Amino acid sequence: MDLTLGVLALLEAKPDRAAELREFLIGGKTLVDLEPGTRTWYAFQLDETHFGIFDSFADEAAREAHLGGAIPKALAEVGPSLLAKDPELSTVDLLAVKHEEDSGE
Repeated sequence: MDLTLGVLALLEAKPDRAAELREFLIGGKTLVDLEPGTRTWYAFQLDETHFGIFDSFADEAAREAHLGGAIPKALAEVGPSLLAKDPELSTVDLLAVKHEEDSGE
């Protein structure tokens, strides 16, 4: 798997909306599953109100397609009601990667 590019998004939920943001992120996987260029996608929770998304790509076209895709559009719609502030979004260059394929077990 030749992964060279990534996106890191850090999200802060409004304290009374953290559970909804968590569910939004869990449900987001079904949208990302439809993006062939998004090679890995992780939604995670750091603490009670801080969440994040990290994803990786083999090329810039795939990263740009993702950034213009369903998850960012959906987040733009729900963000004002769920987020305490605008997401912190960074594009990153991956220096080293270890990723084992899921054996399905």
